[in-house]
Amino acid sequence: MIGKKAGEQRARVITALDQLRRQIGLALGAATNARKSAENQLAKLELEQSIVQAGIEHAAADPQVVERAKEPEMAGVFAWLDTVRKQFYGEWSDGPNRLRELVAASAPGAAGKPPGEWLGRVGTHSGVIAPELWRVGSATVDGGDAGRTPGTEMTFDVAVPLLDESHLSITSAPKTRPSIDALVENLLMRVLSTFEPGAVRVHLWDVGQLTAVLPNFYALSRTSALTVHDPTRLVDLLDELAGHIRRIHAHTMQAGYTSLQAMRRDTGRRVEPWRIAVLYGNGEELQPEQLRELKRVASGALAAGISLVLVDVPTALGGAVESISLLDERRAISSMTGSDLAVHLDRPLPAGQVGTAASRIAEALIAKQGGPRSFADLLPTEFGKQRSAWELRAPVGFYEGEPVEVVIGDASPHALIGGPSGSGKTNFLYALLGSLCARYSPDELALYLLDFKEGVSFAGLAPGRRDESWLPHARLVGVNVNTDREFGLALLRFLADELRRRSAAAKDHEVTHLAELREQDPEGHWPRIVAVIDEFQYLFAGRDTVTALATSLLEDIARRGRSQGIHLVLASQDVAGIEAFWGKPAVFEQCTLRIAMPKARRVLSETNQAAVAAPKWHAVVNHDSGVAHGNQLAHIPDASAKGVFPGLQQRLWERYATSHQRPRLFDGAHAPVLEESRAFGDLEHVARPKALLGQSIEVAESARGVELSGAPGRNVAVLGTTQKEALSIMNSAARSLARQYQPGEALFVLCCLVETCANAVTELSDRLAAEGHKVELVAPGELSARVHTLADDLSAVDSKRIVTLYGVDAALPALEQKSPGQASGLDQLRVLLKQGPTNGLHVLGWWRGVSRLKDTLGFTGTDDIGAWAALDVQGSELSPFCAGQVVHWSPRPGRALFFDRSTHSAPEVIIPFHQPDPGGDE
Repeated sequence: MIGKKAGEQRARVITALDQLRRQIGLALGAATNARKSAENQLAKLELEQSIVQAGIEHAAADPQVVERAKEPEMAGVFAWLDTVRKQFYGEWSDGPNRLRELVAASAPGAAGKPPGEWLGRVGTHSGVIAPELWRVGSATVDGGDAGRTPGTEMTFDVAVPLLDESHLSITSAPKTRPSIDALVENLLMRVLSTFEPGAVRVHLWDVGQLTAVLPNFYALSRTSALTVHDPTRLVDLLDELAGHIRRIHAHTMQAGYTSLQAMRRDTGRRVEPWRIAVLYGNGEELQPEQLRELKRVASGALAAGISLVLVDVPTALGGAVESISLLDERRAISSMTGSDLAVHLDRPLPAGQVGTAASRIAEALIAKQGGPRSFADLLPTEFGKQRSAWELRAPVGFYEGEPVEVVIGDASPHALIGGPSGSGKTNFLYALLGSLCARYSPDELALYLLDFKEGVSFAGLAPGRRDESWLPHARLVGVNVNTDREFGLALLRFLADELRRRSAAAKDHEVTHLAELREQDPEGHWPRIVAVIDEFQYLFAGRDTVTALATSLLEDIARRGRSQGIHLVLASQDVAGIEAFWGKPAVFEQCTLRIAMPKARRVLSETNQAAVAAPKWHAVVNHDSGVAHGNQLAHIPDASAKGVFPGLQQRLWERYATSHQRPRLFDGAHAPVLEESRAFGDLEHVARPKALLGQSIEVAESARGVELSGAPGRNVAVLGTTQKEALSIMNSAARSLARQYQPGEALFVLCCLVETCANAVTELSDRLAAEGHKVELVAPGELSARVHTLADDLSAVDSKRIVTLYGVDAALPALEQKSPGQASGLDQLRVLLKQGPTNGLHVLGWWRGVSRLKDTLGFTGTDDIGAWAALDVQGSELSPFCAGQVVHWSPRPGRALFFDRSTHSAPEVIIPFHQPDPGGDE
């Protein structure tokens, strides 16, 4: 039984092994057949290659080839190749002619024609669209290879792409350096002779030579058309090219384009010159860091209008690359024609003619630059044609004859301008403002101009006595405000309010940017706002609330203003001295547009020293936060010479003045005139009159006053010894009140206790009487008695009474005297202060010291003085009359600190109206 089972099992194993042997045999047979087929196919391909390399005619006469072709497996090779050849010749029979036509069309003018037709002539091509190909030589094929008569030579031009299209890699053969130089020289001269001077800039770097790189081009090295770089500093050249790429890429991307070429085609403007960087190597690998940077540059260069020509620099570049490899001094192979076709390189250009041509191009470029350009060259042929929905763009100067533009928009929302005294900063501001205003109408651009230094740089932009014209784009002109830091703060508050208003409108229309808001609300008035603050560091000169508030507002506007079209232009002589921003870079980071005048410090980046070497009448314009690769040197025309800017302003005024209001002029060196104040002119009869004390320091022209209602404490005190300003406040208060009463409605009681003010008070009395008001001029010795009468009749008389007392403290000794059993005059005055307002009587009093006012009030406290204006009084003395809060105030000429308990949370500075000197002189 066991033996039987073992036999069956052995039979099954033997059967399985037989099946496996059969399968292996089949597989081996198939593999053998496949191998034979592959060997036959390989032999067939090798035969085809031999026939193609030798040519069918030549191969047919080769006994070895013929013998191999007789093999059964090789049958049909000649016939198949002949069929392919006939098909190819049918298509290629006109190939050389078509190639000549292609090169002629793609390489017009100097790009493809013989040198005799263009060498020595200065190019005129505008530089918007470059030729697609540039000739380097020619190639010849046998007519038999093109379906023609064998032995007939057919020649066609060979050209390579370059500008915007491709990089070029050139590889030398032994002893071919002269041929390489001739090839490069030919290419560069064709390019330079095609375009108008300045449209192309060439950079040369040769690892093996300090000088004499393409010596025939020496004349061009005097201009920006040619730069020879230090052979030991390849990194500097690569950094420069990388900087150009970053800057141009940012510019084109912001404009909605993927490349400079696309931007040129769409806008019809060159925008940027082409750049060709020729790098001569020695066949050895570059250092790893140099190689990495070179590849980075190559990958983005073409889109930025930069082409690389590498000679014996072994590397695989990113982007499109064509190659030329020399076989000997006259022949090369090119990636444009394939490795089987030799290219006969064009003969070297005559050295003398190249030198002459280079000189002519250099002279034409220098002539085109034309030396200093005038302010008129900045202006467009037609005014007001540009739209500011997306940005503001205007030239401010010239570099080698080409305009250098300033762009203010989302990408460069705010500008920082720096330069020491005499460096041309004010002239630059005039050039900028003039160029902008000529291009954009007042409906597109609104200017707010503030000059903190002791000067009148912007004063002429507002109407004056000698010239009634004004800059229609200006909404505000502030000059001589170096002591009025509050006015700078007021401007920032105004801009913050406008920012909130625009943000709310954008939210209502469900948009985020000014351009979108203008599109959704075409009937709205949404110009771009540019606020220019010259010597803005004065705004942060103190360690006080003004600095703190200004810093906070400026940071907020700088951060959020860009989206709503509100832009800051901050100018300063010494940016390094602004302590308020140490450790707070928010504002400077938003000022991506930097303009550095010669010798300016800390305006550009720390490592960018371009301004140090900038010549006079120039500026370094940088849209990349001061980083060196963003530098653009610009010659700034003289915009501040006599009659230059006023001439433009006159033309703009004639064009726009009838449809736009004149700007508000705030001149810190001149006190406002009461009669010219809009607030005074608008006064009319009201039930609750307001006593105007002075002009407010705000963007909109307005005055500050105290409403004399029946509420307790509605009296006014003027504090200080400054007589002129005290008289101004007292008189403007009385005159403004008189303007709001009907004749005979109120009684003005005037008493002057300061002898030097008597004439001014008498003049006021006469003026009020002439206007029909009841006026009583009380002699100093009669004041006590008159106070008693007023107090006794306080509630009995049903009329308005304004008691105006000049130098109250001088009367205190007399007022303190009293008869037995009677109240003193001082007691009665206190009654008037306490009970008067509820009975239609208000006291306007001038005390020449805070302590004397306290003596007058006695123990009744300060509630009876509801409003006050302080002159030459220190802030620490005013705390009791300001709800106990700390008062930051240092007296300054022509200014007063005003506080009204019913309306103010903190005091504010006002400007008393102009008051003639007591002697009568203005």
